[in-house]
Amino acid sequence: MKYLEKHPMIMIVIGVIGISLSSIFVKYSSAPSAVTAAYRLLWTVLLMTPVVFGKREVRRKLRHVTKKTVLLSALSGLFLAVHFAVWFESLRHTSVASSTSIVCTEVIWVALGFCLFLRGRLSWKAMAVIAVTLFGSVLIAFADSTFGGLHLYGDVLALIAAVAVAVYTLLGRVVRETVSTSVYTYLVYIVCAAVLLLFCLAQRQNLFAYGFSAPIVGLLLAIFSTILGHSIFSWCLKFFSPSFVSASKLCEPVVAAIFAGFLFGEIPSLLQILGGVMILSGVYVYSRIERSELQMNK
Repeated sequence: MKYLEKHPMIMIVIGVIGISLSSIFVKYSSAPSAVTAAYRLLWTVLLMTPVVFGKREVRRKLRHVTKKTVLLSALSGLFLAVHFAVWFESLRHTSVASSTSIVCTEVIWVALGFCLFLRGRLSWKAMAVIAVTLFGSVLIAFADSTFGGLHLYGDVLALIAAVAVAVYTLLGRVVRETVSTSVYTYLVYIVCAAVLLLFCLAQRQNLFAYGFSAPIVGLLLAIFSTILGHSIFSWCLKFFSPSFVSASKLCEPVVAAIFAGFLFGEIPSLLQILGGVMILSGVYVYSRIERSELQMNK
């Protein structure tokens, strides 16, 4: 661990690979999207439980959570469940490059939601960047429309997934003002797993009817994409600025597209590449603008 603390860039690389493998693993699951997502969250909760209850401080905080915290965390878990189910389904209909690029617009929807519901304000520069980013999504959708309706349907699902995870992020921003990360994420993941299980039951989807691929893919998603992905980025905040960590996540569509090119033969068109570059550049520039404005307001 001391070696990694001296060379934290290694962890950044591991984190990028971890989240980039998410879309690749989903492609290998033979089960419906909700079943794959349910297994991911069930494994995540199972792996987190001994860690959470092994810490006295976390147990104490869990016992003293308020009804408001539980309600907001449950609502957050609901939207996270929608994100996973819809995004996994998106990957069945469109390319990895298109889906992951569009999902990256989460930051933009968070910004708009912050203004509409949390009384935030956007500068004209931020609004211009948002417009460019959304235009990049339009380019990808236009490029995918030439491949048929299913590709375009996948892009729409990816957009819905981005909005859903943005709502999850906004709710988390509110809850995290008074609740620790461990308590909040644990509550959210439990609710998210429960919602996905209920959805599977409502759709009469048997979790055990799809062989070993679904639980194995779910376990890989929990280990690589959640623990060795998102959790590692949280650890890296100790050594890097939030803006750098956020910017490093933008490597996901690029790395995922490279994996998809080798494994599935998915070669993005020039218009898809242009749209992806516009989205990733827009998100990166917006994160820089937001960071600059926060520093000026201090």
